[in-house]
Amino acid sequence: QSKYFIVGPVVPWAEAGVGAVATQAFVNVSLGPRSLALLKEGVEVESIVNNLLEEDEGRDRRQLGIVDFRGNAYSYTGKGCTPYAGGKTGEHYAIQGNLLTGEAVIEAMSEAYEAAHGELAERLVAALEAGEEAGGDARGSQSAALLVVRYGAGRAGYGDRYVDLRVDDHAAPIAEMRRLLNLHYSNILVSRSQSLMDDEKNEEALEVSLKAAILSPESDVAHLALCRAFYLNGAKAKAIEEYRIAKALNPKVDFSVNRQDRLAFILEDEAFKEPGEEA
Repeated sequence: QSKYFIVGPVVPWAEAGVGAVATQAFVNVSLGPRSLALLKEGVEVESIVNNLLEEDEGRDRRQLGIVDFRGNAYSYTGKGCTPYAGGKTGEHYAIQGNLLTGEAVIEAMSEAYEAAHGELAERLVAALEAGEEAGGDARGSQSAALLVVRYGAGRAGYGDRYVDLRVDDHAAPIAEMRRLLNLHYSNILVSRSQSLMDDEKNEEALEVSLKAAILSPESDVAHLALCRAFYLNGAKAKAIEEYRIAKALNPKVDFSVNRQDRLAFILEDEAFKEPGEEA
């Protein structure tokens, strides 16, 4: 994250089975794709940094972090970066920052990442939250970006971008990133619950749907899936309640209801109609 408008296209670069790169400070964006290309050739992370920066006249104002797919990491901070500027590496991670309130920001991020559990995206956001709590960017906050790649984990199995979230301009970009990540995982759970219901595994689907709605309570999609799960488990009153919540969150939710055969029960059961609503 940074006090910088639209940090997403500037800092993070990653390729599944290759590695990840962060280009920071007075950014030379070409270092991102060029680093990934050298990683694909099997060049070691430290050598990549040294080779690329040797020919870069602005090297003293650059920051560059690289982690290869094996977890080897290297962090570079040029001597001309605006203080506080520095970095740290550990197993499977590299942290860099400039214009920070102090070294404590880097240390807090490192400790939080190492202590966090769950998927990589969750650990990364935990590190960002800890860094912000420790002081963060001395100028304030404006944007954030999160990129995680995994073979075949893109939408519907196409592509490798498992998590690609951006907050371009926000008063609290890290908090907003956490909300978006929760929504991302909620949508994954909704898809899983729908598949379970299609396979008539309704009790398990209800558990998954509940988790989705709890993770992202503002998601009408999650509440609509929970509506179906309750209905298939014989809890009509709760299904109606979830339908009402979904409709309150999104007054146009009936467009989806009318187009999905799996939600036909809402149209067919008079109990779902509002008082005074015509059939």
